[in-house]
Amino acid sequence: MLLYFLGTGAGKPSLERNVTSLALRMPAPPGDVWLFDCGEGTQHQILASPWSLRKVTRIFVTHLHGDHIFGLPGLLASRSFSSKDVPLNLYGPMGLRRFVETALDVSGTRLSYPLEIRELRPDEELEIEDWRVRLALLEHGLPSYGYRLEEPDRPGRLDAERLKELKVPPGPIYGLLKAGETVTLDDGRVINGQDFVGPPRRGRHVVILGDTRYTAASLKLAKEADVLVHEATFGGKLEDRAYEFFHSTTLQAAQIAKDADVKMLILTHFSSRYTPQTYQKLVGEARTVFPNTYLAEDHSSFAIPLTE
Repeated sequence: MLLYFLGTGAGKPSLERNVTSLALRMPAPPGDVWLFDCGEGTQHQILASPWSLRKVTRIFVTHLHGDHIFGLPGLLASRSFSSKDVPLNLYGPMGLRRFVETALDVSGTRLSYPLEIRELRPDEELEIEDWRVRLALLEHGLPSYGYRLEEPDRPGRLDAERLKELKVPPGPIYGLLKAGETVTLDDGRVINGQDFVGPPRRGRHVVILGDTRYTAASLKLAKEADVLVHEATFGGKLEDRAYEFFHSTTLQAAQIAKDADVKMLILTHFSSRYTPQTYQKLVGEARTVFPNTYLAEDHSSFAIPLTE
C-alpha cells in the first residue's frame, strides 16, 4: 500500500508543485489505484508515475474548487484510449455530476468505458471491496469532505510454537486451525483452532482531508489513524490568514495529528508563496508539535506498512 503525491500545491500550479492530486495504490492483488482529487495537469503527472490511467479505478473528490477538479474532464477523456473494459467510479459532493456531464457534453466527449458518478452526503459510509470509507464534512468555502479508509481486520496470528509442543503436525491442518475451525487429529485428539489464534490484527486506516480550517471534524475522522494527510496552506505564523481563507497552518495540522493520536502526518497543499528554501522550516515547525511529520512534494511516495 503506497501513497503517491501527484500534486501538492494550493490554488495554482508553480514550477515546483502542481495543483492537488494524490494516488493511493491499494494492496495487491489487484493493486488498483484510487485517486483523491484531480487538479489541472493530473493526467500529465500520472505519466511520470509508476502507473497508467488504466490502473485508476476510483476517484474521490474532496470538493469542487478548480484546483481540485479541473483535471477531471481531460483525464476521463484520455482514459478511453487505454481502459475500454475497465469501469471507473467517481465520488464526491453534490454538483460533481453536473460538472462532469456538462464538460463531457459540451466538448463532445464520449467515454468508451462505464463511468459511475456517486454524489455523497456527509454522513454516508461506503463499503468498497471490503474496505469501509467514512466521510466527514470539513470547514471550507465550499462543502469539503475528508475521507477515512479502513482496511478489514486480519486474523490473529496462529501460535505455531504451542502447536508444535503439542506435536500437532504442520501442514493444511494449520490453515484450518488459523481459520478457527475444530480439527480431529489422527490420534483422536480434538483441537479447537480458536484456542490457538491471537486477537484480530487491525487493518490500516488512512485519512485524507480536503481543504479545511482547523476543525473538530478533522480530529474525529483522524482518530488513531495510521496516516493522516492534512493540508498546510500556510506557515504557523499565518493563522489569521488561514482562517480568513478557510485553510490550515502547519501547526494546526500538527495539533490535529497529536490530538488524534495518529502514527504519521503528511503535509500537503502549500501556498505558492513558499519555495524549496522554506520547506524545511515548514516541516520543522510542525515537528515541534508532532515529531513524525513529513512534507509531501510532487512525486514523493510513502509506504503504509501493515499494522502489527
